[in-house]
Amino acid sequence: MTDMSDTSVKSPAGQRAERSATASMTYAAFLIAGLAFLVVAPAFFYPIFLMKLLCFALFACAFNLLLGYTGLLSFGHATFFGGAAYFTAHAVKEWGFPPELGVLTGVIGAALLGLVMGYVAIRRQGIYFAMITLALSQMFFFFCLQAEFTQGEDGIQQVPRGHLFGFIDLNSSTNMYYFVLAVFVIGMVIIWRFINSPFGMILKSIRENEARATSLGYSVARYKLGAFVMSAALAGLAGGVKALVFQFATLTDVAWQMSGEVILMTLLGGIGTLIGPIFGAGLVVTLQNYLATSDFPVTIITGVVFMICVLVFRRGIVGEFYASWIGRKLGFEYRR
Repeated sequence: MTDMSDTSVKSPAGQRAERSATASMTYAAFLIAGLAFLVVAPAFFYPIFLMKLLCFALFACAFNLLLGYTGLLSFGHATFFGGAAYFTAHAVKEWGFPPELGVLTGVIGAALLGLVMGYVAIRRQGIYFAMITLALSQMFFFFCLQAEFTQGEDGIQQVPRGHLFGFIDLNSSTNMYYFVLAVFVIGMVIIWRFINSPFGMILKSIRENEARATSLGYSVARYKLGAFVMSAALAGLAGGVKALVFQFATLTDVAWQMSGEVILMTLLGGIGTLIGPIFGAGLVVTLQNYLATSDFPVTIITGVVFMICVLVFRRGIVGEFYASWIGRKLGFEYRR
């Protein structure tokens, strides 16, 4: 008799497990290759450009935590990015804080701003939520314009980088780059752990069907607020580090255009994907950097690239790769 347990046909659960294992191995290979590239990148690219890219990549990933995994579109994330830049710059320059405490001050300040803004905004959904975040962000912009500690239109200039932990001189571009890289990796690990935790699973259920999540007994408002504050804190981490990299904090960091840029980066890379915003940020920052000295208008070129990606890559660059035949073979469809 034939042993029915010995069959060449795998169950759906077995197929999912196999593809999940394949995806994990592929992710590990990509992560190792990506980290190796970032470690040696200063030998081939300008360190300031790389540091700017890493800061905005972390900013975009923090924003994607709210949009891609919770389904909340915020037009006010410049508040947390720029606010943390101001807090860090002021703490380091005026209070004499070391860089690590200065960045921590920026993160705490951004988290508090996120708590206040989120508490007000999450009471509404959809376009109303987006408009409330935009309105509150503009209020913070005008506060920064008038506040004494922000120094108005001049911004906070000549921010000292100082010495990390008292002995690592961040005035060295090499030391500063590896500090930014370490912060970026830590931020990405936090995001990965957050979205793969039970809390993150509940956020995805809220994104897919908020009414069902409510019927299951989850306090949707509390989970949304938690995601909002976490996203704000990570955006603040990016903004605080950016203030040290460029040694200034200005109104540009809190303007509504900055919120638009991070939305653009996330959409180009692919919402709801872990590494999509990194690719989107890399594309936008690279265009801004290499077209800045040319005769081509950067905003028009960026707009054309955005239109092409919207028409051709409806899920974003990384999202389309995940949905492609190669992506499905690598198991990425189970990692969204």
